[in-house]
Amino acid sequence: MTVAVKSLLLIAVLGLAGCNNPDRYGTGGPGGDTGIDTTGLGDPNNPGSIAYFNQRVGDRVLFQVDQSTLTPEARSVLTAQAQWLLSNPGYAAIIEGHADEQGTREYNLALGARRAAAVQNFLISQGVPASRMQTTSYGKEKPLEVCSAEACYAKNRRAMTVLSAGAGV
Repeated sequence: MTVAVKSLLLIAVLGLAGCNNPDRYGTGGPGGDTGIDTTGLGDPNNPGSIAYFNQRVGDRVLFQVDQSTLTPEARSVLTAQAQWLLSNPGYAAIIEGHADEQGTREYNLALGARRAAAVQNFLISQGVPASRMQTTSYGKEKPLEVCSAEACYAKNRRAMTVLSAGAGV
């Protein structure tokens, strides 16, 4: 074997050896269980946690076909999101716009962007600072459900509010 092949083989073996047991210290790291939530979502019963926001407040709103207009149900969810965000200023939000699989990639990216902007504008109108939010569009690239039925399409026509902790204002 040449020196180059031996070197590459040695690097590969050392790289794999370092990954042999990523949880060798248990969930809490070298010191044992620290009680810190390693999922980053927190307790769904804690009103200040991301899990509470996702499960109790609601992290998504749905849209009608080819629409970016907020429905009354969406406005209700977004009003609750705004109240939660105003009560928990240590969080920032990325608002993701999504579309169903119908239509071109370009059309769905633009539609997702309009949906994310509609959500952001509503939250701003409720007093949430624009500096705590950003938007992105995935169009049809990240479906929740994959099938060619209206039930799947309806779940994919959405905007999702994704929180990140520690984002001071």
